Amino acid sequence: MASMNRVTFRATMAQVSVPASSANIGPGFDSLCIALDIRDHYAAQILDEATFDVDVTGEGSAEIKKDKNNLVIKAMLKGFEFMGAKPTGIALRALNVTPHGRGLGSSSSAIIGGLCLARALVLGGEELLTNEDVIALATELEGHPDNVAAALLGGATIAWMDNTTQTEKSVGRAVKIHVDESIKAIAFIPENHLATSKARKLLPENISHKDAVANTSHAALLVHALSHRPDLLFAATEDYLHQAYRAEAMPKSAALLKKLRAAGVAATISGAGPTVLVLHTGTDLDADDIIHAAGEGFTAKKLAISAQGVA
Repeated sequence: MASMNRVTFRATMAQVSVPASSANIGPGFDSLCIALDIRDHYAAQILDEATFDVDVTGEGSAEIKKDKNNLVIKAMLKGFEFMGAKPTGIALRALNVTPHGRGLGSSSSAIIGGLCLARALVLGGEELLTNEDVIALATELEGHPDNVAAALLGGATIAWMDNTTQTEKSVGRAVKIHVDESIKAIAFIPENHLATSKARKLLPENISHKDAVANTSHAALLVHALSHRPDLLFAATEDYLHQAYRAEAMPKSAALLKKLRAAGVAATISGAGPTVLVLHTGTDLDADDIIHAAGEGFTAKKLAISAQGVA
C-alpha cells in the first residue's frame, strides 16, 4: 500500500512502549522532565478498509475515545501527514499503565506513541520523521515540550521553545542529559485527578524578580544535581514559581510535599499534580522508610528512572 506521495506502508504490525514522565522536578517549569519506568504499550497496523479499529485496556480505558478522536490516532495521523502518507484505515491496540490525570505524562505517552507508531509503519520513516520532528509535532499537540521530550528520549531532558526558526511559530526542542545511576524515584499517587488546564489557571501572570532569580539558579543547579551531584537534589528541587500557587487545588498533595521537604526529602509535585515525586539515592529500606513516614492517602510506587525513552 502506498499514499498519494508514494510513501509505502509496512504490511506488518508495529509496536512501541512509552515511559511515564514527571515534568518540572521542582524549579524546571515547562523545561525539565524525567522519564519513569512505568510503560504504556501500543500496537498498530494499516488497514485496507476505511475504518479506525481502536481497543484500549488498562488505566482510563472507560473514558478514552475509541475512534478517530483517540489521542494516539490523532498523533498517528499528524505523523503520517508530515511524512506525506495517507492511510486508508488503522487498527490500534493500547494497554495503558500510566495513571491518567495525575501529572505523570499520560497524554504525552499517547502522543509520542502515536507519532512513533506512524514512523514505524512507513518504510524509511526514521529518515522522514526524525526525533527532532517528533518533538516539534508532539509539542504542537501537547502544548509544551517537556513531557513529550522525556517520553521520547528517556532519562532527563531539557526542553524549550525555539523562536529562532524561519517560520513564524515557536518550535519545541529538547536535549537529553545523563542521570546519575544512583538516583531512584518514589511516586505518591492519589486517587483524585487534576486537569493540567485547571492547574495552569492558578498560576499568576507575574512573579517577583527575587523569585525568578531563585528559580533560575535552582533549575540550573538541578541539571548538575541530576547528572553529577545527587547530594544536591534537595536544594536543587526547591521551587518558587508554580507549586505554592497550585496548592489550593491539591491540598493533600501540598501537605505531603511540605511534610517530606521538612524531613529533608527531595520531593516535588509531579507535573501539574497531584502526584508527589521523590528523588533519592537510598536503599530499598530507605525508600520504605520514606513511604512509611508519608502516611496514608496515596499509592506509593518505587520506580527506576527510565534511561530509555520510546522503545
